[in-house]
Amino acid sequence: MRPPRASAVVVLAVAVWAARGAGVAADDVNATLDRIGERVAAYYTNAQSIVALETVRIQPETRNMSPEGPARVLVYDLRVEWNPIAGDGRPPEANIIRELVSVNGRPPKKGDEDKCMDPEPISPEPMAMLLPARRQEYTFALAGKGKTDGRASQMVDYRERPAGPPSVKWKDTCVSVDLPGRSKGRVWVDATTNDVLRIDEELVGQFDLEIPDKQVLPGRDRRMILQQSTSSIHYQAVSFHDPDETLMLPRSVETTSTWNNAGYARVRMTQTFSKYRRFVGESHLVHDPGSLP
Repeated sequence: MRPPRASAVVVLAVAVWAARGAGVAADDVNATLDRIGERVAAYYTNAQSIVALETVRIQPETRNMSPEGPARVLVYDLRVEWNPIAGDGRPPEANIIRELVSVNGRPPKKGDEDKCMDPEPISPEPMAMLLPARRQEYTFALAGKGKTDGRASQMVDYRERPAGPPSVKWKDTCVSVDLPGRSKGRVWVDATTNDVLRIDEELVGQFDLEIPDKQVLPGRDRRMILQQSTSSIHYQAVSFHDPDETLMLPRSVETTSTWNNAGYARVRMTQTFSKYRRFVGESHLVHDPGSLP
């Protein structure tokens, strides 16, 4: 089963902002989001020249969070693709592009890619919700101030606006669930620089889905329930030289989903990022050294 795609963390956007709490004016929310949106757009411009190594560990678990069987470990070369002018009236697009490097410690073979529960080769970049042209897809509210990894931060809560019916797709025994309008979360932003420090998201409520005839196991219920889905993204400062520059880049992502009447009770996906490299000028990934001129 493929974990649900979290519509709120991965596809966020510009909103008529709803201010919650006493004394919080809508203008304050708007001004805060304007500053954050400018910083996110600048981040995407810089991120296009950066490549990282992403290590993904997919671990099925029992209900008491004990491992159930071996984990699947994938390593990708990862980069961000940014199109500030998508055209055709569409909002700007920022996507994560993955190229598989290894599977369980060995080079990939034919058929290794895009297994059930693997991350998508192309997926929306999580901070895109904060771009001015996308915020109308969410409501936002200031949630106070605090500290994140020792840095003074402003907290912003968001909730995805309804945007169509649920989508459930089956491929053999793998199910992919997209639940627009059913996620909410919180963004922590550096109070001085407006850099995003952390994004947490969760599914609102449960979701029931019917199992097709050919996927129903003998004696099992015909319905599955997605009981819970959460994700947490943390960012870190990464320094580059020639020229000198420090950027806040992803450090880790942890996603868990809890199911009833599925192949596994829980699935935990942990993504860690390392070996950041910056290219001054246009960059692309090449995996076959023999093909270089």
